[in-house]
Amino acid sequence: MRIIAVLTMVTKPIVRRAGEERNRCVTGVEGLDNILNGGIPRGNTVLFTGSCGTGKTSISLEYLVHGAIDGENCLFISVTEASVKLLENIIPYEFFDDSLIKKGKLVFVDMPVIYNKLGLVTVEFTLEDVDTLVKAIGSIVKELDIKRLVIDSITSVCYRLKTEEKIREFILKLGKTLSELGCTTILVSEISPTAERYSLYGVEEAIADGIVLMGNLERRGDLLRTLQVVKMRGTQHSRAKYVLDLTPCGVLLVPLLKGGSVSSGGG
Repeated sequence: MRIIAVLTMVTKPIVRRAGEERNRCVTGVEGLDNILNGGIPRGNTVLFTGSCGTGKTSISLEYLVHGAIDGENCLFISVTEASVKLLENIIPYEFFDDSLIKKGKLVFVDMPVIYNKLGLVTVEFTLEDVDTLVKAIGSIVKELDIKRLVIDSITSVCYRLKTEEKIREFILKLGKTLSELGCTTILVSEISPTAERYSLYGVEEAIADGIVLMGNLERRGDLLRTLQVVKMRGTQHSRAKYVLDLTPCGVLLVPLLKGGSVSSGGG
């Protein structure tokens, strides 16, 4: 009876009143916020997945910049590319201000630095290493009061985890830790253009609260970037495919109509 009582207490669901919605993290990308009916539900861990050159890093950075402008502390963890090089190659957004970095509202950290400080130098991480890494990221988020986080890319971290068990453990624990800290997270995932699933190992997509699929579409000799929200827990959303354009004003989204034509209306 005691065990049953404990299980009942632990698994009691959070009940919301009819019509009551979760607090939203407005991305600042107007088209995406419209697709999501107001933004990403706070605390969600979302997979932005796609092949090379589809705009995953650009839209993720814009998400952080808008958060920083609105007064939220934001963190970008770069796994493979040095942050300095990343900032040199990113689109020069008209709304970006260097003072956001100087004031600590927008923070860049290279994952190899975290690995070195934690002594994680082996090619393959153990389950104990997974716990150590999750705790370290959680500590950074808590210490800096981070409300928006991007890890680019989660695929590169998974290379060090190797097995589905460790990948599942890492993403589950990371998502739970960050959600409890009130942090809304984007995990950038890399897949091949011909992939039939949304992540390299197939584990990431099942655990994430949301999936935003980004791709390339050839039309009349031109290569168009596309975006489609496949799932997002905690909100109703459009599942239509949109054409994505990267501009100095930010990411623009336009509905892709059947037959491959582009709507003249906004996203």
